[in-house]
Amino acid sequence: MSGDLDVVGVGNAIVDVIASVPDGFLTEHDIRKGGMTLIDQMRATELARAFGDKGRFVPGGSGANTIAGITSLGGQTGYIGKVAEDALGKFFRKEMSRVQIEFPTESLVNGPATARCMIAVTPDGERSMSTFLGASTEFAPEDVDAELIKRGKILYLEGYLFDKEEAKAAFVHAAEIAKAAKRRVALTLSDSFCVDRHRSSFRHLIKGHVDLVFANEAELLSLYETTDFDAAVQMLRADAYAGAITRSSKGSVVVTPDEIITMPAEPVKKVVDATGAGDQYAAGFLFGYARNRRIRDCAKLGHIAAAEVISHYGPRPETSYRQLAVKAGLL
Repeated sequence: MSGDLDVVGVGNAIVDVIASVPDGFLTEHDIRKGGMTLIDQMRATELARAFGDKGRFVPGGSGANTIAGITSLGGQTGYIGKVAEDALGKFFRKEMSRVQIEFPTESLVNGPATARCMIAVTPDGERSMSTFLGASTEFAPEDVDAELIKRGKILYLEGYLFDKEEAKAAFVHAAEIAKAAKRRVALTLSDSFCVDRHRSSFRHLIKGHVDLVFANEAELLSLYETTDFDAAVQMLRADAYAGAITRSSKGSVVVTPDEIITMPAEPVKKVVDATGAGDQYAAGFLFGYARNRRIRDCAKLGHIAAAEVISHYGPRPETSYRQLAVKAGLL
C-alpha cells in the first residue's frame, strides 16, 4: 500500500456532549438504553438543558474518533466530514487541528447547526446516545476530496453516514475513488439500527467495494439476519476480504481468506465509559493494517486501544496509544 497518509476517514463530524447520569435519568427523559436514537435539534436542546453543567464537550463522531486514535499511535491521517460555520463547528475543527488530523472540508453556511451526540453514561458504563445529525447530513459528493483519499493507504467509511441519499452517494463515490487508486477500503457498520435500515445497501457495498469490515456481534448478526454467530462469520468471509468482529469482554474474531482468529480482550480494572470502544479497536487495527503488521498484532493493537478508552470518560484516548503499544512490544 502506498500513500503518505495511513488512513483517511469519511464520516459524521459530531461534537459529543457526555454526562454521567443515574439509570432513572434514561426513564425520565425517554432515552433508549445502550443504543443510538436520532433526534431533531429541538430535542437536542432539551437534553442539553437536562444535562445541565454535567455535560462535557468533546469532538466526536465514530469515524473521527477512530482517526484520532490512529493519530495517537503515531499514524498520519486525514478526515472528510461536514460541520457548520458555528461555535461547535469551530470547536470541532480546532480540535482536529490540535491533534494534527488534516480536515479540509469546507464548513456549511446557512444550513443546519453542527451535529451533536448527547451521550448519557449510566453507572454500569453503558452509553445511551441521542444524536442530532445536523450539518453532517449535508455532506454531498462535491465534498469528497479525491486528492486526500488518494493520499491514504486506507479509506475508512463510517456506517452512520449512510442515512441520507446525498451522503450515501458521497460515501459510494469516495469508495470508488479509493478503489480506482488501488487503495484499501474499510467499513464500520456502526450500529445495529444502521444495519436494519440499510442492510441490502451495506451488503452490496461490502461485496463490491470493501476490503475490511468492522462490526460488533449484534451488527454482524443483523447484517446476515441470523442468530448463529459462526454462520454469520462464514457469510462475511464469503463477502469480504477480511473482517474484525468485536464481542465485548470475549475479545474479537478476525476473519481472513486463510483463517479465523480469536483474540482475547485486554484486562481492564473498571469499565468507566464504554463510549468509543469499537471506534478505538478499529483505530488500533487500522494502524497495524496500514503498517503491514501481522493480523494478530493488528487485533492486539485494537484491544489495547479499546481497553484504554473504556477506562475513562470520552471516546478518544487520554493516554498515548503509541506509548502503550511500545510497552506491549508491538512498536
